[in-house]
Amino acid sequence: MDEIANPAGPRKELLNNHCGEFMKMIKDIQVTLREEIKSACEYRPFEKCDYRARLSSEISCKKLECVISQLDKMEETINRYQASA
Repeated sequence: MDEIANPAGPRKELLNNHCGEFMKMIKDIQVTLREEIKSACEYRPFEKCDYRARLSSEISCKKLECVISQLDKMEETINRYQASA
């Protein structure tokens, strides 16, 4: 900024050097960020955890047990109705 604000005008070579340094720093930051993001994506502490799948299966089994129980009750009611008729 000092070079741009120079009353005699900015020196082209110095301005090019500063711009080059700035772009290199930005590129280094970008590379570092990419590496950090990649390493964060690779870390999955619960990747091999099957808790959710097991829980879902258990809930489904309980639902099926309830449905089977209700169907058995319906069958008993139908059988009693047919026996009395």
